[in-house]
Amino acid sequence: MKKYLFIWCFVLCALQGMAQTVTIVDKNTKEPLELATLSSASPRAFAVTNIKGQADISAFESGEIIEIRMLGYEKAMVSYAILSQTNYMVELVASKLSMDDVVVSANRWHQDRQDVPNKITTITPSDIQLQNSQTAADLLGSTGDVFIQKSQLGGGSPMIRGFSTNRLLITVDGVRMNTAIFRSGNLQNVISLDAFATESAEILFGPGSVMYGSDAIGGVMSFRTLNPQFSHSSETLVKGSAVARYSSSNSEKTTHFDINVGWNKWASVTSFSNSNFGDLRMGTNGPDDYLRPFYVERQNGADVMVTNDDPLVQRPTGYEQTNLMQKIRFAPNANWDLVYGLHYSTTSNYSRYDRLIRTRGGLPRSAEWEYGPQVWLMNNLTATHQGKSRLYDQMTVRLAHQFFEESRIDRDFNGTNRASRVEKVNAYSLNLDFDKSLRTGTELFYGFEAVYDDVNSTGTDEDITTGDVVDGPARYPQSSWASYALYASLQHRISPKLLLQAGTRYNYFKLDATFDTRFFPFPFETAEISNGAVTGSLGLVYNPETDMTISTNLSTGFRSPNIDDAGKVFDSEPGSVVVPNPELGPEYAYNAELGIAKVFNSSIRIDVTGFYTRLENALVRRDFTLNGQDEIMYDGELSQVQAVQNAAYTEVYGLQAGIEFKFDSGFGFSTRYNFQHGEEELDDNSVSPSRHAAPSFGVTKVTYSQQNLKMDFYAMYSGQVNFNDLPEEEKGKDYMYAADSNGNPYSPSWYTLNFKALYKLSNGMTISGGVENITDQRYRPYSSGITAAGRNIILSLKVDL
Repeated sequence: MKKYLFIWCFVLCALQGMAQTVTIVDKNTKEPLELATLSSASPRAFAVTNIKGQADISAFESGEIIEIRMLGYEKAMVSYAILSQTNYMVELVASKLSMDDVVVSANRWHQDRQDVPNKITTITPSDIQLQNSQTAADLLGSTGDVFIQKSQLGGGSPMIRGFSTNRLLITVDGVRMNTAIFRSGNLQNVISLDAFATESAEILFGPGSVMYGSDAIGGVMSFRTLNPQFSHSSETLVKGSAVARYSSSNSEKTTHFDINVGWNKWASVTSFSNSNFGDLRMGTNGPDDYLRPFYVERQNGADVMVTNDDPLVQRPTGYEQTNLMQKIRFAPNANWDLVYGLHYSTTSNYSRYDRLIRTRGGLPRSAEWEYGPQVWLMNNLTATHQGKSRLYDQMTVRLAHQFFEESRIDRDFNGTNRASRVEKVNAYSLNLDFDKSLRTGTELFYGFEAVYDDVNSTGTDEDITTGDVVDGPARYPQSSWASYALYASLQHRISPKLLLQAGTRYNYFKLDATFDTRFFPFPFETAEISNGAVTGSLGLVYNPETDMTISTNLSTGFRSPNIDDAGKVFDSEPGSVVVPNPELGPEYAYNAELGIAKVFNSSIRIDVTGFYTRLENALVRRDFTLNGQDEIMYDGELSQVQAVQNAAYTEVYGLQAGIEFKFDSGFGFSTRYNFQHGEEELDDNSVSPSRHAAPSFGVTKVTYSQQNLKMDFYAMYSGQVNFNDLPEEEKGKDYMYAADSNGNPYSPSWYTLNFKALYKLSNGMTISGGVENITDQRYRPYSSGITAAGRNIILSLKVDL
């Protein structure tokens, strides 16, 4: 037995010794380059360098063309034979601007950006470190291509190309985060992601339903978290960091650490973050309508309006959040790569600020309105295999389980009933993704997806004077939602300069619900919805020069009705109540876009994309009847009955543009501008501005980068929305908006001036910080219920292990 164990160990050591390592460094500084990518079409192989700039290239043996890319560097193309002659060392030359980078979100596989007909924005590791964003939502907003709405400090609802909430898809390491209770109202689920544990992110604009299925109408936000790194030498690779950060506008105190331990075949990464946010302070220069003159306290058994001693402080808005991530990676050989990931995020209770500033008869409408802890747990096992076969060259299998918990607690001013509604979702998913090279210049991507969501919803009512707790109406029925899909996408290079990409997807979905009729006289006890959806895309990419791309794309997207659409019972606004509607079908989007990007002399980059999207059979809230009645009593108030229905269309068109300059001195200039205009059909067949079409917005930057120092001076800005241009449903929310000269609500334009800097010390320490909203503007982004931070001083210290 010992003899066989010795032979087995000898074989393993011999195989390990066969591994070949390449090192990628900066040509001038000789510093190793982390996260540089190596790819080869024949043999099919892909690798990423670790913190030492090293990668195992055993799978690239005999490769004639190996492409090495790193954002900010010129692309290098070498053969395996040349690498062996250079002692497996590659020096990359820093570049100003280019169009050579790799994206993943377009087809779930690594792909040259110039081969993608969609517009994609990438958030790099250096962007994440310099921006120092408090939440993942703020990180998205820093791009200048995503508009962020907030109803409370613990919030952040992205708006992309006139769509928001459940018409946008979030993925984490390739797994969809959207669940069957993602609503059309503003969502804050993206804040569950930890910006410190995010390695990079991509925003794919326009419908992505062929690859991602339901909800991917306005775009896909794809987050990739830290991946365990292997050691490619005999030494154990240990890499880590510890961070402490403070922000003045809400007295934020954040601590974070992460550590990577890697061997030749095994690796682990652990990440932990904790943030404590106090009440948010707004700026001094702006509309007085946003001030917080009072808040509510419970005194001697009664609710009392208390004068706020500092109306600039938005009480109560503070909360706490904790994030944990653990990943383990195993690569038994050059062809297999297995990664298990555990993600956990939880918050304290946090107030929904926009509900607490509403008044009725001169008194607060609510004494309490808060979200309970927002909990997210994900277990994700990903197995990737590279090996040429008749079915695929690359295969990825993703098995995931996610658990979501969220709750709502509210009580009227001087009311004795505290209503609590708790939702728990267990989401299971399986993805099989394949990549097959059919012949030179032709690539096939195909796969299968299965998703199953189990929704458990409960309600309780507590008498705060007696402490008695009884069952109350749940927000949702006990229900399940399932989706099964097949997809295929073909990429064919017609000529060296012209590429065609076409894809299609068939999606079958099924919803089952059981309603509790104890509290509402529904004319049904169960509901079942099942249907199918077919979507497709057709795109062309023309590269007349290596530094110019012209692309066009026609695509369709869809969203199947979920539990929130078909089964919700909730007061959507004062005097209205939404009731279930089991007669729903999917909504479809039809999209066309044209983009052009050009780099001049490696110093100037200009890109412009125009788009048009029409949403048919849109799921919208409309007046309804319940048992023949158009009004019912809900929470003691006679309320108009409404339900979500396939009853409208929405049209959105717009322009996304950018220009960027890079100078030899290290200075740079860039600006991003987004314009979108949307209209949606109303009940009387008239049209109204679309609620989720944000006003024009953008960001303009002056940057400086030289070795260990980075600086960023930038302005963020947004246009005005006059009263006549507000969506009809927003005109009644005067508590959220400023008042114009006629006393009507409107959303004023705003801008902020900001400065960020980062300096790396030689001892492994990095000092970063800056000042946001330097001029202390008081502003509230369109459709937001909370005023943005005033002048905010940020200081962060990072120590690398």
